[in-house]
Amino acid sequence: MTVLIRPEGQTADDLKLSRRTLGALGGLLFSGYAVAALAKDAKPITTDAEGLSTETVTYAAPDGFQLPAYVARPAGDGPFPVVVVVSEIFGVHEYIRDICRRLAKQGYAAIAPAFFVRVEDPAPLSDMQRIMQIVAAANYEQVMGDLSATLEWASQQSWSKDGKVGITGYCWGGKVVWQAAARFAAIGAGVAWYGRLAPAADATPVQISSGQPWPVDIADDLKAPVLGLYGGKDQGIPLASVERMREALARAGQTGSQIVIYPDAQHGFHADYRASYSEADAKDGWSKLLATFDKALKN
Repeated sequence: MTVLIRPEGQTADDLKLSRRTLGALGGLLFSGYAVAALAKDAKPITTDAEGLSTETVTYAAPDGFQLPAYVARPAGDGPFPVVVVVSEIFGVHEYIRDICRRLAKQGYAAIAPAFFVRVEDPAPLSDMQRIMQIVAAANYEQVMGDLSATLEWASQQSWSKDGKVGITGYCWGGKVVWQAAARFAAIGAGVAWYGRLAPAADATPVQISSGQPWPVDIADDLKAPVLGLYGGKDQGIPLASVERMREALARAGQTGSQIVIYPDAQHGFHADYRASYSEADAKDGWSKLLATFDKALKN
C-alpha cells in the first residue's frame, strides 16, 4: 500500500526503505511523495507491481559516483524497449517511481536516475530554498554524464531491446529531455512535460549562463523527435517562450517534433500528488506519450 507523506512533515514511520535499498544506497532515497509539493487532499494514482520486476540499482557515472536509479520493467526475459524517466526538482520520489511502473505495465523498461543525491535527496525536504540549491548543483555536464551512464548500463542488460531509447521528464526533467535529444544519438524519441525552453525575460546573465544550453538554442541539434506538453496557464513558462520554441523547430526543419498546449492547464498538470493536477489533460498527455513511444520504440 502506498503511504502518503503528511503535508505537515515526516515522521520516522514515513521513511520506509527496504533493507536492500539501505544496503546499496546508504538510505539516500526517500520512499514517499515529495514533502514540499504534496497537496493536503492529494489522491495520486498508485500502480502496483504485479507482473513487474522493480528494483533500485546503482552504476558508475563518469565522475565515479555510484548513481542510484529506480528500475521497473515487465517480469520476464524481454527484450523490452527502454524509457529513461527524468524527475522534477524533487528527485526520485513515489510519483516518479509510479510513472516507471505505469510505463512497465505498457511493456517498457523504465529507469529513473537520482541526479541530485550527490548533494542530498530533495524529496523529504520542505525548504524550497535548500531544494533549489541542491538542484542548481546538478549542472548540465553532470546530468548529461549521468544520462550517458544510464544509457550504457541499460544497453548491457539482457532484458534491454537493442536500438533506440525513449526519454521523458517533468518540469526540470522536461528541459533535460530537450537537451538529451540534442546530445545523444541513442535516443529515439522524447516527451517533455512543461520543461523550461528559454530564459525568463528578467533573467540575470548568471541565470542565463547557468541554464545553458536552452532548448530554443539547440533545435538544430535534435537527433530525435520530441513531443512537448505545456500548460496555457503555466506561470513559469510564458506562452511566448513556447512560441519561440515552435519557431525554432520550424526553422530547423524538425517536422517530427511538436508542441501541444493545454489551454487551461497549470505547471505540473500531470503531477497527481499536487494541487496543479489536471486529470483530463494529464490523461490526454499520457496517451500522446504512449503513442509517441510505441511508434518510435516498438517497431
